[in-house]
Amino acid sequence: MSGIIGKKVGMTSIFDADGRNIPCTVIEAGPCVVTQVKTEEKDGYVSVQLGYDEAKEKNTTQPLKGHFAKASTTPKRKLVEFEQFETSVSLGDTVTVNIFNEGDFVDVVGTSKGKGFQGVVKRHGFGGVGGQTHGQHNRLRAPGSLGAASYPARVFKGMRMAGRTGGDRVKIQNLQVLKVYAEQNLVVVSGSIPGAKGSYVILDK
Repeated sequence: MSGIIGKKVGMTSIFDADGRNIPCTVIEAGPCVVTQVKTEEKDGYVSVQLGYDEAKEKNTTQPLKGHFAKASTTPKRKLVEFEQFETSVSLGDTVTVNIFNEGDFVDVVGTSKGKGFQGVVKRHGFGGVGGQTHGQHNRLRAPGSLGAASYPARVFKGMRMAGRTGGDRVKIQNLQVLKVYAEQNLVVVSGSIPGAKGSYVILDK
């Protein structure tokens, strides 16, 4: 399964051959450097590690400096492993957006926007307690009863309650590659992807 690391640029829309306006996301993908090639004999499994985005030398640890020196490349900020890489690559090779073709379907992994501590209406889509009649006060967005009494006298794990929302690893599957701009290292995929503008994303072919 080939893949590449990139950054979310933002959303736009394009017209297809039938004149339909399709919402899409622009991703700056690569170029990525092959920083490690893992083999069955040495590591117990087969995978290719890619590095993306320049990192400052002073912010890189000594072990990582040696790791990047083996690949004859500068320090990178983001490292991701891809199993069963379709194309044959060697240490130090560069992977670009040319691994994708228009019409391909990809899976995009990103970190969703963090929304902080939120109530049940925003976090789980609750409808609130109901109307404002019969003396109810400030109950519109309340969770209501939790269903616990003298037994079990506790709240079950997994109960849908208020809490920290967002900031999760999210995968969106089967997004079609609409355009590939190799010169600008850009890929345009249909639909939306998780994360804020400028956040890292992983494209799996």
